[in-house]
Amino acid sequence: MASHEYGIETDAMTLQRFVLAEQKRFPGATGDLTTLLTSLLTAFKAISSATQKAGLAQLYGIAGSTNIQGEEVKKLDVLSNSLIINMLKSSYTTCLLVSEENEELIQVEKSRQGKYIVAFDPLDGSSNIDVSRLHRHNLRHLPQGN
Repeated sequence: MASHEYGIETDAMTLQRFVLAEQKRFPGATGDLTTLLTSLLTAFKAISSATQKAGLAQLYGIAGSTNIQGEEVKKLDVLSNSLIINMLKSSYTTCLLVSEENEELIQVEKSRQGKYIVAFDPLDGSSNIDVSRLHRHNLRHLPQGN
């Protein structure tokens, strides 16, 4: 039940709470998808924090390379890509990662492999960051074998 204290929601439904509640609805669930989504959520929070501090941390501007579409890569693209890759690799839920920022597929080490393949654009709309416009993360996950 929702609760308001001082006009602020104190019992808000977060994404993590929602995912955990949904997992309980499926008795055969292993928790792998929940772990995967929680890892992505952690990466997204770190990216959000970085974009808010981008000016102070000198994260605006070009990183000095181009991606597979021939677009100039921004510093925030590089940081976002690293955050998502590292969080997904350390989640033990993925076996293969596909990023717009990498020419090659990213194979997760055997000892850390899970069953999911995740394809993502780490910071879609990064060219809008300098002018404080909306940005988003695009991703797809597929169970291995699909």
